[in-house]
Order: sequence, then structure tokens, then C-alpha cells
Amino acid sequence: MAVERDVPAQASPRRARATSGSGAATPVTRAPAREPGEPVALPPQDRSAVEVRRSARRSRTVSAYREGDRTVVLIPARMSQAEERRWVDRMLDRLAAQESRKVLGDDALIRRAARLSAEYLGGRARPAVVRWVTNQNSRWGSCTPAEGSIRLSHRLQGMPEYVVDYVLLHELAHLLEPSHGPDFWALLASYPRTERARGYLEGVAAAAHLPHARSCD
Repeated sequence: MAVERDVPAQASPRRARATSGSGAATPVTRAPAREPGEPVALPPQDRSAVEVRRSARRSRTVSAYREGDRTVVLIPARMSQAEERRWVDRMLDRLAAQESRKVLGDDALIRRAARLSAEYLGGRARPAVVRWVTNQNSRWGSCTPAEGSIRLSHRLQGMPEYVVDYVLLHELAHLLEPSHGPDFWALLASYPRTERARGYLEGVAAAAHLPHARSCD
């Protein structure tokens, strides 16, 4: 998934001759911004890395896309540092807005659950129902083992895929082990982004002033 925008003429230099290489990468961070009613922004220390790549071949457009855990922003080589910061902020906002519109339906959720179960739980967790709900304000997910049902909070919609996968896998593990004891956490040991996802959710809860929010049940 990528976004691209034209740079206004006054903010962009004339096209430079192409040179070999794309220039040095510059790490960029930005402070979170949130308006009332907008999705909660993740605190800076929990953000995926942002890499800026300058190119002499690029003079009129700025592009951004996800590359694993990083966000790559492509800008013209002669753009000033102030313009760079402004465009990085703008492109991150556009990517976040684009991703927030990508919402899995319930059928897609149960297919995703089957894939996660096969990959991390040996296919042993087989939910009967996986669906989004809008009445979970103090937890990200929940399940009823006796019914084989899993419910995910709609507040997860638009969050990074690895976060949704973690919550879904967490609930799948509860189908096999209802408590949060050592056996439960052993089931999640093979998922490589457990701690990262937990940190993300804690950051979101803190930014939204939800001190009693629980990751999952």
C-alpha cells in the first residue's frame, strides 16, 4: 500500500540531473497529533521506523509506503529539511488514513484466524465465530471457549496488521487455555511480535486516557 502526492512548484526545485544512488537515508520521528474524534495516534517511542530516501531523479512528487516495520518516504533530493519534515508528516497521515479504511469483514477475520492458528498453534484452535463488536470499551478482544466464539473490538480497525493478529491470536490461544497462566503464554511464544503489539496497545490506551483498558480477556 502506497500513497503519492505532487509537490507544489514553489516547494520543488527544477529537475536535477540523475546521479547514481539515492542519497543517504535520514531517520525521522514526529510527535503524535490527535483531534477530537480522530483515531488515537501512537506515541513516538512506539512508532515504526521512518526512513527518508532522497533522489535526484525525483523532483515533483513525494511517495510513501510500508516496508515491513518501516515506513519509507521518497522525496526530491534538493528538498529542505523543513520541507522534508512537513512532507513526512503529511504522508504518514495519508498512509494512516488509507489504512484505517481497510477493514476486514467477519468472513475475512475467520480466514485470518484459521491462518494464525495453523501457523502458530498447530491448527488446534478452531473458532466457530469470529466477529467485530462495538460494545467492548475496556478490552481489545474476548472469547467464550464453550461456544468457540471470538469478538474483536471495532477500535482495532485501522491499527497495524501485526497488532490485530496479536489480539486475534491471543483469543485463539484462550480457546485452548482459558487462563493467563504459564501454559497460555507458552502458546504465544512463537509469535514474534507479542511484546511489540502489547506495547502498541498500551500506548494507545494511555494516549486515549483509558487507564483501565485491558489488552484482551
